[in-house]
Amino acid sequence: MAFYKLTYNKQHRFATVHNYGCTFRCPTCSYKLRSGPGGKPGFASPAPERYLETGEIKEALRRLPIENLSFMGGEPTVAKDLPEMLRFAKEELRVGTRLGHTNGSRLPLPHLDGANVGLKAWDEDLHRAVTGQDRKRVFDNVAAAHEAGMKLKVNVVYVPGLVELDQVEGIAAWLSSVSSDIPFHIMGYIPVPGQPYPPPTPEQMAAAEAVSRRHLPDVASSLLTPNHALNLADRDDRFAVTRLL
Repeated sequence: MAFYKLTYNKQHRFATVHNYGCTFRCPTCSYKLRSGPGGKPGFASPAPERYLETGEIKEALRRLPIENLSFMGGEPTVAKDLPEMLRFAKEELRVGTRLGHTNGSRLPLPHLDGANVGLKAWDEDLHRAVTGQDRKRVFDNVAAAHEAGMKLKVNVVYVPGLVELDQVEGIAAWLSSVSSDIPFHIMGYIPVPGQPYPPPTPEQMAAAEAVSRRHLPDVASSLLTPNHALNLADRDDRFAVTRLL
């Protein structure tokens, strides 16, 4: 798995390096909105025509007036060049570094300032069924990342019929034991092709927020349609980017 794309947001002065591929196998992965029911979770569609060399990414970044460098795409921590790119960002560019999203399977990392972590389920058996991976290791990594001083945000996707209200509250309760200062975001499931689960109703989302606020003060939620998810730049100018490589 490797980097295949570099984008730039002039207004907010950040660049993003995009990875291809993921280690989780979540059946409700939003990547299937583009790849369809046969798409592989966490793998962008269409597949990259080529992968980028570290040197060409660095050369492009040196020319940009950025304040922050973000990493996204599938699970960005599996990109083989990530450690070197993080070092380059901190020691040479002297900019902030962040994972735009991560499943938490490889945290913390040297030279990484922050991360937006998606936790999948609280129950161990459900977590393994959904992701194919051990829950405890992921949650321990998140706690270790906080202890290391990383600035974290945590989210969960509320999937009626799969990741239910008890899973949302379980994660919120656990997160409060790590730090009540970590922001917690509940995302309503966006139906993807080939899966039977419905999106939560506004009432269900309100209930998810309410049970989470029993444990955490900083709780928010969002409930997007597939069209919204595929056109995020229409709603948020942070997604209005230019592809450079």
